[in-house]
Parts: sequence; C-alpha cells; structure tokens
Amino acid sequence: MSDASVPEESPPQLRRASRESRPRSIQITVTRPLLFGFALVLGGLGAFVLGVAASSVATILIYIAIAIFVALGLDPVIRWLEAHRVSRTRGLLIVSGGFIVFLAVVIGFILPPALVQLGEFARSVPAAIADFRTSEAYRAFEAQVGDVLGTALDQLAAFFADPGNLLAVGGGVLAVGFTVGNAVSGVIIVVVLTLYFLASLTSIKSAFYSLAPARDRARLRSLTEQITDSVGGYLIGMVVLAACNAVFATLLHLVLGLPAPAFMGLAAFLITLIPLIGPVTYWIFASIVALFSDPLLALIFSVLYLIYMQFEAYLLTPRIMNRAIAVPGSLVIIGALIGGALLGLLGALVSIPITAAILLVIKQVHIPRQNAKV
Repeated sequence: MSDASVPEESPPQLRRASRESRPRSIQITVTRPLLFGFALVLGGLGAFVLGVAASSVATILIYIAIAIFVALGLDPVIRWLEAHRVSRTRGLLIVSGGFIVFLAVVIGFILPPALVQLGEFARSVPAAIADFRTSEAYRAFEAQVGDVLGTALDQLAAFFADPGNLLAVGGGVLAVGFTVGNAVSGVIIVVVLTLYFLASLTSIKSAFYSLAPARDRARLRSLTEQITDSVGGYLIGMVVLAACNAVFATLLHLVLGLPAPAFMGLAAFLITLIPLIGPVTYWIFASIVALFSDPLLALIFSVLYLIYMQFEAYLLTPRIMNRAIAVPGSLVIIGALIGGALLGLLGALVSIPITAAILLVIKQVHIPRQNAKV
C-alpha cells in the first residue's frame, strides 16, 4: 500500500500501518572503516585457526563420535536388564564386561586370521587373473567385446600388487591410524570413552535438558529420548543383521571351499552394517572374489546369498528393526554416499541415525511451527 492510496484525513494509526507494511531496505553505515576492517580480518583469522584446530583433532572427534554411538547402542540393553529387575549398576557391569569380551574375541581370534587370509588372497590375485586369461571363457568373451576385460584385469592385478592400496581400502579418515600402535591406542580410547558415556548417559542428558528454558524442557526431553531410543534400536538392529550376514557368509565360504572365509566373514559384518546398499555391495564383492576360485562355485554362492538377502529383507529386518525410525530408501542411499565420501565406512554407518534424527526434528518441530502460521 502506498501513501497515495491512504487519504490525508485518515487516522494516524492507518498511515503508520501503511508505512510499516512496506519492505524496508537495510543500510549499514561504517563510521570507523579502519576498526571495521581490522575486526573483519581478525574474525577471518579466528575462523581459520578454528578450522586448523578442528582438522588437527579430527581423529579424536571420530573416536568420540564412535564412542557415543556405541554407548547409545548398548544403552537399550541396560534398560532391558533394568526392566527385568536388574539394577543399572549391575546391568552396566554386565554390558561393559560383555562388550570388552566381544572386542577381545574379535581382536584375538578373528582379526589375525582375517588379515593373514587377506594377504594370501592379495598375493594370489595376479596368478588367478593370469589363469583366467588363459581359459576358454575369457577367450570367447574377448572375441565378442574385444580386450576391454583384459584392460580391467590388468588394472586389478596392478592394484593388488601394490600393498599400499590395501591399507587405503577403508578409505577416508579411517585409513589414518592403521598402524599397529595407533590402532591399539584408538581402540583403547574408544573403549574407555564408551564406558564413560554409558555410565554417565543419564546425567549427560539431564545436563543437556537444563540448557533449555524451563518451558521447553519437557518437549526437549521427549524429543531427545525418541532420538536416542531410535539410534539405539537402529544400532542394535544393524549389528544383529550384520552378524547374521557374517555367519551365513562364513559358512558359505567354508562349505563351498571358497578362499579367505575369516576375512570374507569380517568383510560381510562391516559392509552389511550399511542398510540397503550394504548387503548388495557385499553380494557383488564376494561374488567377484569367488570368481577367482571357481566360476561354478561363484554362481552357487551368488544364488544362495541372493536367497538369503530376500529372507533377511522380508523376515529378519521387519522383526529386528521395528524400533528404529523409518527412513525413506532414497535418503538412506544419499546419506550413506555423503557419509562415505566424508568419513569412509564410519560416515556411511552413522549417516542413517543422523538422517533419522533430522527427520524426527523436522516432523515434530519444524512442521508444527509451519502449520501454526496461518
């Protein structure tokens, strides 16, 4: 509304409302340009220093993030024990002891043979590729499409011939600290932080609630409990599903006589922690690995694991993941890709709970506020 549309004899309140309804342009007047420029440069330098500091402690931040997610995943077990008349202190001791025993079994009995089998498999790949290139199947394929497959096999053989490439398979920041000393110290730090977060999770939540205004604490408490319950349910469910995948994959390798059963079982556990795309990725990866041993056994493995994937998708996943927040499949894939690009395997794992938490905040905070604006 312009001033011409408002009669002069109109009340002052109407003319004031007309002026207030116009869009206002923001003008910034710099009275002391030297001081303003100095403050601007100082702020830029401060941001740069903070960025350098954050990059310097990136590994520690990753340890903290892992410990928080592991603690949130173990907390539902403690609450389940509390529901069955076990005190929280005793439940904490039981869960912490079981967690330490599990890590000791993995590090002492599963990881060493898996690494040995990985090295043996990597050394056998060039010879297996050479044998495959002398087979009738390869010659028939080459006659149809040319030497495209040969070029890919040459690159694959060169990749496995370089030991440095095997250290970078984890990708991203996870490749840092692969040496024995850093790996051991990292595991110790994560275990200690996990036990601390697990023991003080209730007090940490209470301190977090006290930061909000008193009128908003009840809503914040409800939202936080839903997020932590969902993250805990998701992590427990994904660990159980990944363990089922690892057991089935290991048994298949042992029964069929495929190479590196311990390593492939460990790989199945790690890869299938990623929902939706994890089982498919491992199915493709394991089928290609089995091809270097025997094409017929690779076909049998591929068919049997594909059947298991259907069994998991339609029977196991709905029963195990019933407490987790449902995340659309497209967001799962996008989140896993972005998380994997930023932090490797760790980023792909934690991207789904973070996406679920963001969706919950949008549904319960942002959308109600938008609906209230009429």
